[in-house]
Amino acid sequence: MDVERKMNNSSFEWAVIGAGPAGIAAIGKLIEKGVNAENITWIDPEFKVGDFGTRWQKVSSNTRVGLFLKFFEACEAFQYDPATSDFAIQQLAPEKTCLLDVAAEPLRWITENLKNKVHAIRGKAQQLKLSNRQWEILLANKTVYAKNVILATGAEPKSLLFPSVEEIHLATALDPDKLAASCSETDVIAVFGSSHSAMLILRTLLEKCQVKKVINFYLSPLRYAVYFDDWILFDDTGLKGMAADWARININGKLPTKLERIIAHEENIRLTLPLCDKAIYAVGFQKRLIPVEGMHSLEYNDRSGIIAPGLFGLGIAFPEAKIDRYGTLEYRVGLWKFMEYLNHVMPIWLKYGA
Repeated sequence: MDVERKMNNSSFEWAVIGAGPAGIAAIGKLIEKGVNAENITWIDPEFKVGDFGTRWQKVSSNTRVGLFLKFFEACEAFQYDPATSDFAIQQLAPEKTCLLDVAAEPLRWITENLKNKVHAIRGKAQQLKLSNRQWEILLANKTVYAKNVILATGAEPKSLLFPSVEEIHLATALDPDKLAASCSETDVIAVFGSSHSAMLILRTLLEKCQVKKVINFYLSPLRYAVYFDDWILFDDTGLKGMAADWARININGKLPTKLERIIAHEENIRLTLPLCDKAIYAVGFQKRLIPVEGMHSLEYNDRSGIIAPGLFGLGIAFPEAKIDRYGTLEYRVGLWKFMEYLNHVMPIWLKYGA
């Protein structure tokens, strides 16, 4: 297909919506599996590595550097050569963790390489409709058609359900400088959750912010990831890295003077939350939804990623469900986990078209 025809053609074999890590992985794997790059369209408002590259830069990862490097080298289409790379992450020990912005730097470079291979469209997909065995993807100023669509649209943090207290958005809370600017020395801050994010936020509030008190509402004891030679216990639900190190000392060790932990039962919340000036909700994410005509909700098969014929889900919005060897069901979220997932579902997707 020549350049002029490629630019004017709005009908493709595959469309990938979203350019975060999951979308990047999807583009790389489609090309690796033999799909002509000229028959792939990639749709995203910014092409800046999604929330990973724009919202969470100052978050300490729960993924080790070695797995980030493994992701960068997983697809020949990425054209990532560690021998010639001068990215900061190359200088870090593989067993350590890093700030997400350090991992995002190579992903920005990979994004530009992939954009030059496929038909990249800067815009937001507003609606999908299946018609005549292909998907119509409605954007603000055009409609794109694709036989198959991969949704890698990401997820938004869940919001606090108590309008009586001022909420600090998770994106602000996970940026130490922004969080410090959002608090005062007279504030009592409520933090909901016992996740990786919650532990990082507690650490910032207690060590960087001059607040009066922090109240942590939680539902269950902390859980830590345990590394074995060939697997990780509580890989997706256990604390890792900096968050785990801090929690072992300050939660399971000696509780800091300004920190109070309360079980998040309804009565406890009713009595205690009114004592707080502000609250941070760090209890998970909900998928970003693109309306799909004829579908009430975007339910998906959490083993295969199939939503509908020719429509597939990937990434934090559509994570793979996996049972570990001790029977624990976890939903796998992480760059290398997305790549592993694609390795075994892509052959299914290539055959399960609209």
